[in-house]
Amino acid sequence: MGNKETILTFPALFERTLLNHPESNAYAFVGEKPISWKEAAGMISSVTALLESAGIVPGDRVAILSTNMPNWAITYFAITFMGAVAVPILPDFSPTEITNVIEHSGSRVLFISSGLKHKTADLEPGKPETVFNIEDFSVLSARDHSLKYISGSSALRKYEVTEDDLVSIIYTSGTTGRSKGVMLTHKNISFNALKGELIQPVNKNDRFLSVLPLSHTYENTLGLILPMLGGSCVYYLRKPPTPPVLLPALEAVRPTIMLTVPLIIEKVYYNKILPTLTGKWFMKQLYKIPFIRIKLNRIAGAKLLKTFGGNLKFYGIGGSKLNRTVEKFLLEARFPYAIGYGLTETSPLLAGANPKNTVFDSTGPAIDDIELIINDPDPKTGEGEIWARGDSVMKGYYKEPEMTAEVLTPDGWFKTGDLGVLDPHNNLYIKGRLKNMIVGASGENIYPEEIESVINNFRFVMESLVIQQKGKLVAYVHLNMEELEKKYKILKQDMEDRFEEKVQELILELKQYVNTKVNKFSQINKVVLQPVPFQKTATLKIKRFLYI
Repeated sequence: MGNKETILTFPALFERTLLNHPESNAYAFVGEKPISWKEAAGMISSVTALLESAGIVPGDRVAILSTNMPNWAITYFAITFMGAVAVPILPDFSPTEITNVIEHSGSRVLFISSGLKHKTADLEPGKPETVFNIEDFSVLSARDHSLKYISGSSALRKYEVTEDDLVSIIYTSGTTGRSKGVMLTHKNISFNALKGELIQPVNKNDRFLSVLPLSHTYENTLGLILPMLGGSCVYYLRKPPTPPVLLPALEAVRPTIMLTVPLIIEKVYYNKILPTLTGKWFMKQLYKIPFIRIKLNRIAGAKLLKTFGGNLKFYGIGGSKLNRTVEKFLLEARFPYAIGYGLTETSPLLAGANPKNTVFDSTGPAIDDIELIINDPDPKTGEGEIWARGDSVMKGYYKEPEMTAEVLTPDGWFKTGDLGVLDPHNNLYIKGRLKNMIVGASGENIYPEEIESVINNFRFVMESLVIQQKGKLVAYVHLNMEELEKKYKILKQDMEDRFEEKVQELILELKQYVNTKVNKFSQINKVVLQPVPFQKTATLKIKRFLYI
C-alpha cells in the first residue's frame, strides 16, 4: 500500500477508496444506516460548494468544534480536499481556549455542533465571518444572508492539493499549559496512516467504533484516515461513552477495531474484572498462584472479548502509559490489545505493534520509515530523551518560530520531551516526561509516573499525582469513596467519624505499601486526599501544570 506511486494527499487517497469501494459502508451513528463511500463523496462535494459560496479559498483556515459524527468526517474532508486548512477544536476546551484558537488560527468559518454553541458566547460578532451548524449545515450566522447548503450541489472548481500543503492546525490541550498550534501537512498524516496500516491492515469488512474526540490527532489519523484507506466503516456514538451507552453500542456494532486510552480499560479491570477474580477471600488466595491466575485471567479475557462484541481483533491503547498490572492481565487474558506511542507533533504514531507482537511494558519498535534515537543516554541506564525523524514530523508550531526551533533541530530531529530506553530488539520503553522528572536530593532521577502506577494499583485508588514540595515527594490521591462506603457500610451520619478514621488508616496503609515497592529515592513523604477527580486532557492525562 505504501508504494512510491501513492500520492500522499487526502483527495488522492480518498479517490482510490472511492474507486475500490464505492458501495461499501463508510460512516454511521450506532444503530443507524451507514452512508456509503459514494454517498460520502457526494456530501463532501456539496459542503465544498458551501465553503466556496462562503468565500473560502485554498489556505484559509476553517474551524470544527463538534462532537464526533459522520458530518465531522464529511466537513473535515470538504475543507482539506479544497486546499483549505482544518482547525479541529477539542470539545472539552474552555470558552476562553476556544476563542483563543479561533483568533490565533485566523479561522474564517466555524462548523459547530448544537451542544457546544454555549461555549462560543464570548466570540466577537463577525469573528469568524460565518458559522454553520454541522448537524445539517444550516447557517447560524453570516455576512451573506443568501448562503445555503444545497444537497447534491458540486464544487465549482477542481483543486490541486500537494503533499506539502498544510492540512490542519491542531491545538494541543497539552499537560503543560499554553496550547500550541501544530502544523501538519497532507503528507504528514497520510504517511502516518499508511504506516499504521502496515501494523494493522484494514479492509471494507472492518468496523471501527469511535470513542475518542476526532479533534485529537490519535483518533484523527488512526480513527478517520486509516479506516478510509481500507474502505472500513466508522460508527459514532450520539452520547459520551459511559458504560450504559457503550455496552449496547458494542453489542450493536461488534467492532473489529477500537482506539482508546488507558483509563477506559483500567476502569473496566479495577471496577468489574478484579472484584470478580479476588472478591472472596478463597479466590484471592487462589489468584496468587501463578498458573491458576493465568487460567482465571484467560476465562475473564474470553468474557471481556464477548462484552466488546466478540469480533475485536485490534484494541489500540495510546495517549498515556498503561498501568502494568492491567497490561499483565490483558497479556495473560490473550486480549487483542496493542500499545502505540506518539505525539500530536508527529501525526501522531512513532512506535507501535500489532496485538500478535506486543512486548510487555513496551510500545514496540519504531514504525516503518521513522527513525527513533535516545539522545544523550545515561551511561548506566541507557535512558535519555526520545528524538524522532521522518515524514510524520510536523512543519512547526503556527506563528511560533522560536518555540519550533526549540523542538526541531536543523537536520530534522524532533525532540519529544519524553524519556525512554531502547532494548536490543529496538523496542521502546517510555519512562516519563522530561518536564515531569524530579531530581532527588543526591541528583537521582525520579519518575513520578512510575510511582503513580504503583499507587493506582492500591485498592480504592482511582487516580493519583506525585509532585515535589519542599524537597519531599507528596502524593495527591483521589479515592473511590462509593466503593469505600460500600465496603464499610458506614453511611449513617453518626458513623462519619469512624469512616474518617478508616480513610486515614487506608492512607497510612497506602503510604507503607508504596514505600515497600519503590526505590529509596522514590519514597512518598506524605499522602494528600484529592476530593474531586483531577482535570484532564482529551486523552485523559492529568493536567499536571494545574497542580504544581
